[in-house]
Amino acid sequence: MTTPAPVSLIPPFTLETAIQKVRRAEDGWNSRNPEQVSLVYTPDSRWRNRDEFINGREQIVQFLTRKWKKEQEYRLIKELWAFTGDRIAVRFAYEWKDSSGAWFRSYGNENWEFDAAGLMKARHASINDLAIAEADRLFHWPQGRRPDEHPGLSDLGL
Repeated sequence: MTTPAPVSLIPPFTLETAIQKVRRAEDGWNSRNPEQVSLVYTPDSRWRNRDEFINGREQIVQFLTRKWKKEQEYRLIKELWAFTGDRIAVRFAYEWKDSSGAWFRSYGNENWEFDAAGLMKARHASINDLAIAEADRLFHWPQGRRPDEHPGLSDLGL
């Protein structure tokens, strides 16, 4: 079993640390590395993602592996919506294409709850998919971390 990555952003969150936590989550998911991403969650983390219920890191890795196999060319932007104590709410959008080459933009909201060490112990996600034309894509950076100069959701009017 892999040792969890150190977490330096712990509750209670400030505006600055909540924004940093959101960006780190975005960076992790844009890596599309299920094992690495799973390490920022508690070993018994509970998720609701759309209509799927996920429990623990092993199921997180399985879920993310399936997700990124289906959602090709995945690029994600997250934005802080609200925070308090040990909880953060975010809104996000990501673009991806399916195996037939059809493009989508998925919009959603997440509610996160963290333990005292800064690991996420609960994640509740509501997500909607919108078919888009390839010409309507807005997320054009090379796969991986979104460049700092790339606009965020509010800047893009999303």
